[in-house]
Amino acid sequence: MIMPLAALGRFLRKMMSLHKDELPAAGKRVLVVGLGNHGMGDTRHSVGMAVLNHLANKLSVGDRWTKDRPCCGDVAFAPLGDLQLILMKPRRFMNVNGLSVVGAAETYKLGVEDIYLVHDDLDKPLGKVALKLGGSARGHNGVRSCIHCLRSDHIVRVRVGIGRPAKGESVERYVLSRFTSTEREVLPQIFEQSTKLLLEHIQERHRTEPNPTVCGEPTNIPLKSDGA
Repeated sequence: MIMPLAALGRFLRKMMSLHKDELPAAGKRVLVVGLGNHGMGDTRHSVGMAVLNHLANKLSVGDRWTKDRPCCGDVAFAPLGDLQLILMKPRRFMNVNGLSVVGAAETYKLGVEDIYLVHDDLDKPLGKVALKLGGSARGHNGVRSCIHCLRSDHIVRVRVGIGRPAKGESVERYVLSRFTSTEREVLPQIFEQSTKLLLEHIQERHRTEPNPTVCGEPTNIPLKSDGA
């Protein structure tokens, strides 16, 4: 049986209304995106997605991933104090991850300042994790896609070191390869370090955010980060 167009319209509006009711007021949401290649979550290049899985488990929402078609990504929602985290893993290839990120920003009414990216970093050795408070993509195609789609490079990023390939091995082959058994032994520590750094920054950023109604106060307080 085919649903009449009028009834279909009412149904869709109702579903969208229910979905919106689950979300807190604008300004209290933070989007955290694990960059990577959909279907290749166990490779070095998709370590950001692995961190998101760890984060979801840490926040007790690891079994609540759902497909968000408008964003073309898997999403999970988790409370963090008076904030709501929107965790997302794009269902796209790395070099077009930005399409999913901008889709989420539009769907959930988020600004660039509400978005965090978690991604691999060739320039840092395995085990090194650092925050970068905006800036260039530094050759990372996923970050470049996000900057292009959001039209801004003021995006906070958690850079997870994966090291560089051995001499003679191509970068492309290296980043698309899986971690060795020895490397996998330290991954849980790296994931925990990454999520700790991320959550601490989100909480500190919103704790120190000034009251916009106070005259003469700055609208942003820059935070320092070591190793960025």
